Amino acid sequence: MASSPSGGITANRAELIAIADSVAKEKLIDKAIVIEAMEDAIQRAAKNRYGSENDIRAKLDPNTGDLRLWRVVEVVEVVDDYFKQVDLKGAQKLQKDAQVGDFIVDPLPPIEFGRIQAQASKQIIFQKVRDAERERQYEEFKDRQGEIIIGVAKRVEFGHIVVDLGRAEGVIRRDQQIPRELVRVGDRVRSLIKEVRRENRGPQIMLSRAHPDFMKKLFAQEVPEIYDGIIEIKAAARDPGSRAKIGVISHDSGIDPVGACVGMKGSRVQAVVQEMQGEKIDIIPWSPDTATFVVNALQPANVARVVIDEEEDRIEVVVPDDQLSLAIGRRGQNVRLASQLTGKAIDILTETDSSEKRQQEFVQNSETFQNELDVDETLAQLLVAEGFSALEEVAYVELDELASIEGFDEDLAQELQSRAAEALERRETAQREERRALGVEDALAELPYLTEAMLVTLGKAGIKTLDDLADLATDELIAKKRQEPRRRADADKPAPQREGDKGGVLGSYGLSEEQGNEIIMAARAHWFADEEDTGASPAQEDAHAESGQ
Repeated sequence: MASSPSGGITANRAELIAIADSVAKEKLIDKAIVIEAMEDAIQRAAKNRYGSENDIRAKLDPNTGDLRLWRVVEVVEVVDDYFKQVDLKGAQKLQKDAQVGDFIVDPLPPIEFGRIQAQASKQIIFQKVRDAERERQYEEFKDRQGEIIIGVAKRVEFGHIVVDLGRAEGVIRRDQQIPRELVRVGDRVRSLIKEVRRENRGPQIMLSRAHPDFMKKLFAQEVPEIYDGIIEIKAAARDPGSRAKIGVISHDSGIDPVGACVGMKGSRVQAVVQEMQGEKIDIIPWSPDTATFVVNALQPANVARVVIDEEEDRIEVVVPDDQLSLAIGRRGQNVRLASQLTGKAIDILTETDSSEKRQQEFVQNSETFQNELDVDETLAQLLVAEGFSALEEVAYVELDELASIEGFDEDLAQELQSRAAEALERRETAQREERRALGVEDALAELPYLTEAMLVTLGKAGIKTLDDLADLATDELIAKKRQEPRRRADADKPAPQREGDKGGVLGSYGLSEEQGNEIIMAARAHWFADEEDTGASPAQEDAHAESGQ
């Protein structure tokens, strides 16, 4: 592979440069990377020849193919390591002005490559080139996430489709394919670049035909107004291969966003439908008003009334009795897509169910006021009819507001507020007794935001000490339960809960994340106080205790 420094370029030298050029062009990588790989291979072969203890360097001229081989040695007064050191006398034979402490070059003669050395060198070069090619692929695709790309189906492995993208391969996993779509080897496949990951075996380019963004990008290709930013797709939801919904808005009052997306005689939307294997698409006007958008999202069903629960982040939709099945959709598809589109949990009730529910709540609240405030049925029902639903509302509302109810006066209002405060005190006393009976420490009652009712709930969950509470993460304490939309007429029953959606212990009390963090940190305060007293962290103390020292 090498020749003497004198003389012209030999066939070997020319061959090295030709190989470097060819590999660089074929793999689309920098020629300097191939040259560096060759130098590394030659350097390792030289170490096998002259001894691995030597600090051997190789340099291949990328233009002429000339190869220089040398070892680096240190000039010392007394030699301890003959592989890496040389005395001053020997050094000055190599370099006249050498001084103690210098590092000088000791030229080495070219080496002849045997079969084993040639094979090892080839493996080193191939590995370097593969690494460079993988890095090039990653750099090429890492910033293309969210783009649509066309490739050719190369093979199918365990249901996953491997797609040839030209300079790389991508994978459409089974769960990212359109159900019942048949893709054969050699078929052209259009897909979304969902994710690009750097891994040891090379960049993993994950593709998708089932993601909502795939549908968005298809519309951007078919609708010039979307590409130009005049129309914006604000939300999208899909049941791949079956049905989809998109919410669109126009930034130009003269352009109808729904009509622009549908196109002349449905030409634009049909192009997208065909690419998505016949998936039906509902194009819906987006609205910043949540209630209006929910009504639009539930099309084609008619909606009678929308009630938004901000605290629970749920929406109750009331529909005429004959519209229930249409609003829910086959297997709950319509309400499920509407829920994904709006980002809200949606409960569907018929007008009959809604009326029964309101009547039930009216009776329950009236009975509560009768029992807790010691008033007659008429007065209790009058409070409920005026919008009061809890003792706290009666106790803490402005006195003038309560006194302004028809038939009330200031004396009656004061009396009702006094009775409501007493009822709340009785309730808190009963909860405090229950909490103590459960064994919940009084120290927890001193933490911010925690009421006696919350402490009872904690006690029933086995959280009875500061350490028990301090061990929780914020989500474990306050996360709300996520529920599927209630889709049947019996909406007063608990909604089905998905696996893993248990929520936090106090998830039903409406605590914010900031409040949850504050509670947890207050519960952990004694840890830091102990650390200051002992000079050790809680983790160190635990380790000390486990070691038995």
